[in-house]
Amino acid sequence: MPQLTLSLPAAIGLILLLLGIGAGTVFAVFQASAPAVADNATPSPTASLTPTITLTPTTTETPTPQPTFTPLPPQEYRIQPKDTCLTIAYNFGVSVNSIIQLNKLSPACDNLVPGNILLIPQPTPTPSPQPTNTLSPQQATEVACQMFPYKVQSGDTLSGIARNYNVSADAIKSYNGLPSDVVYEGMTLNIPLCERLPTPGPTPTPTNPPPYAAPNLLLPADGAVFTAANDSVTLQWASVGTLRQNEAYAVSVEDITEGKGRRLTEYVTDTKFIVPSSFRPTDNTPHVLRWYVVPVRQIGTSADGKPIYDTAGAASTSRTFVWWSAGSAPPSPTP
Repeated sequence: MPQLTLSLPAAIGLILLLLGIGAGTVFAVFQASAPAVADNATPSPTASLTPTITLTPTTTETPTPQPTFTPLPPQEYRIQPKDTCLTIAYNFGVSVNSIIQLNKLSPACDNLVPGNILLIPQPTPTPSPQPTNTLSPQQATEVACQMFPYKVQSGDTLSGIARNYNVSADAIKSYNGLPSDVVYEGMTLNIPLCERLPTPGPTPTPTNPPPYAAPNLLLPADGAVFTAANDSVTLQWASVGTLRQNEAYAVSVEDITEGKGRRLTEYVTDTKFIVPSSFRPTDNTPHVLRWYVVPVRQIGTSADGKPIYDTAGAASTSRTFVWWSAGSAPPSPTP
């Protein structure tokens, strides 16, 4: 091979030329392999945080408290002449025994003093039964059966009470949940009137058991007028049934015109009562008198031998009549 001889400056120049060519080649290779970037490249979106939903707690309803019964204080009543515990009890819709117990009166309630204040208990409210979906056969029978509340008196026995109401002792025990025949004074028994035993005999006479229905007033007509020519006035009403030996009708007559509480109450076993002439007004003014009838039953006897009565049924509707002492009849006043 032929030898090439270069001078030192030429050799240095050749080396520099080769280095320049190599550097350009390397730059071109790197330029071609680099990723192209657009001048107006869109920036990558930044992920935004989604707000967390906070759940609102559900409000719990507070149950409404049920109202409780608060007993009302007794009423005050000023005793009027001729007042009796029976008429006062009827006017206020309470029992005679409740008045006697509250005022600590004698059992006969014969010590009422006109002008004194008498405490009258408030009528006891009857709670409404809670609705039920269905009734068992026993419950349906008890609901359909008419009950009469009877308070056991001193000396009463279960057999005697059953015989008085013509109901078997077993029926009374069943309806009252009694484990034995033992009853005590003051106990209230529900007498199942639907369990009455048949009356023996070929032609039994039906009688309405207590409590009796309200008597139907007959005479005089409502608003009838009587004058001095009428020495007495006869009141009549329809029978409520065959009364027992210890039962009667309480007839109350009140002079509502006089305004002084002039009143009388009599107990009769007949279906009529004659208002005595002593009750006729003495002035020359027509007086309006109101009257009504209540079946009653004797529940005891006072120390002086007077019977003590309690209501044994519903009171009749009241009627009025006009009575005055003038000789001729006046125009009928408005009661």
